[in-house]
Amino acid sequence: MNKPNLTVDIAGLRLKNPVLTASGTFGFGSEYAPFVDLNRLGGIVVKGLTLEPRLGNPPPRMVETPAGILNSIGLQNPGVDCFLAEHLPFLRQFATPVIANIAGNSLQEYVAVAEKLTGASGIAALEVNISCPNVKRGGLQFGADPSAAAQVTRAVKKATTLPVIVKLSPNVTSIGEVARAVAEAGADALSLINTLAGMTIDIRRRRPALGNITGGLSGPAIRPVAVRAVWEVYQAVKLPIIGMGGIVCAADALEFIMAGARAVAVGTANFLNPGATMEILSGIERFLEENEIGDINELVGIAHE
Repeated sequence: MNKPNLTVDIAGLRLKNPVLTASGTFGFGSEYAPFVDLNRLGGIVVKGLTLEPRLGNPPPRMVETPAGILNSIGLQNPGVDCFLAEHLPFLRQFATPVIANIAGNSLQEYVAVAEKLTGASGIAALEVNISCPNVKRGGLQFGADPSAAAQVTRAVKKATTLPVIVKLSPNVTSIGEVARAVAEAGADALSLINTLAGMTIDIRRRRPALGNITGGLSGPAIRPVAVRAVWEVYQAVKLPIIGMGGIVCAADALEFIMAGARAVAVGTANFLNPGATMEILSGIERFLEENEIGDINELVGIAHE
């Protein structure tokens, strides 16, 4: 049997395989270059970018939990201009699409970041983090409200010619409803899920363990929630899905694909094992060969049949 086809299409973006990195867990790529062949990845999703540099939340900002981690980094990043000047040139030397994750506290900020990235060479798509507070609406997250999520999507779509991938939050009543809203607003693809809201208390200090009190839960503990979300969104809209949430091995990744994801993003596993993406990719290929499946796309959504 010939080598199976691993190529997937996400909103016109042709990826050599379905394994990407999850934003916020892979830095700007250079941090993992000693451990990972960046040319083998399907895509690199970089750390979230804002218009101005952000210092992030007060420490402690990360704490271990059973089968996962709780983090409250607060979108610490050097700002979009610094990324373009100091980090993007390194990524341009690889034959792997770079997807920029963007965030903002207002529609204007999202638009400004999108415009700056659109004019740069070497960016293949934008991933829009809508789990950010909308300051004009009392701190309500854009992603928690379908109409606000649609507003952000529409604004970014108007500001860019790049494919727009909207990253959905699981901290909502109906993720399918939010997916439909952003699809109608023009999203080209979806990625899900972002972290689950959580907190933990240090019983010795008798205080919350995180400096910001609450944070985002990620890792294997959230995988069943994430697979369910992908299943629901696959039924709700026809957009391509990038699935993520607790993927640590090839079997985990294949669950997401069978639930409806066309590609997957590996996040927390990168902290545990810097070579996780390569092992997952090899495992997917081995599964296809052992089961005589010639094309990874044959498995997308197969559990619905």
